[in-house]
Amino acid sequence: MHARIASLYRHPVKGFTPERLAGAELVAGRCFPCDRLYAVEDGPSGFDPEAPGHISKMRFTVLAKIPAVAKARTAYDEASGVFSARAEGRPDFAGDLRGADGRRGFEAWLAGLLGDEAQGPLRVVEGPGDHRFMDSRSGYVSIVNLASVRDLEARLGRPVDPLRFRANLYVEGWPAWAENDRTGRAMRVGEARAEVLKPIVRCAATHVDPVTAERDIEIVKALFDHYGHMLCGVYLRVDEGGAVREGDEVSLA
Repeated sequence: MHARIASLYRHPVKGFTPERLAGAELVAGRCFPCDRLYAVEDGPSGFDPEAPGHISKMRFTVLAKIPAVAKARTAYDEASGVFSARAEGRPDFAGDLRGADGRRGFEAWLAGLLGDEAQGPLRVVEGPGDHRFMDSRSGYVSIVNLASVRDLEARLGRPVDPLRFRANLYVEGWPAWAENDRTGRAMRVGEARAEVLKPIVRCAATHVDPVTAERDIEIVKALFDHYGHMLCGVYLRVDEGGAVREGDEVSLA
């Protein structure tokens, strides 16, 4: 079963703007590059950088909890570590999240944007080493089949922005929902090789329009009503690293 990569995205700070890339270098056993490097606690989360473990997304400023997060338009410069953010009616922010000053600056900027929607205090946390703030304990790279999204659109009778699903890779060429029964199967992704770990169970984050920041479609309910499941996309484990680029072939055994 063959497809091609239509687009690639990373999310440097959990919950915030997806950044489109022309390509990336996947590494065996690692997450997608510069994805979920940071998260912003909405009140103490219990995260311990000395012993990092999985923390529920609801401890952070994410769309499932605070739709207004989507009002922020963010970007990350990997070389300098500078993270920038802008939103209508707010001054622009730019700072290095690797340092205390940059973190405090973004915390203050975000507190001003979210207002009473955040419980606070807000605190930027960084994943030490290879730790990333993923929703899944084992999902390292995520991939969404655009045909599945279009099939859902047809059932709903309205557009569904694929970016609601916050994947790393979006592919064209597979039949709708063919990805759901491929757990444990090998996959070639560009120059990399991977294994399909499991389908992705969706949450209320998908209910939020990534452009308007409005909670406007109950995607989870729609998935269950129309298909009897709450799945869209799959998680991969990279077994052999390599470059992946827009247009590269994706083959699923």
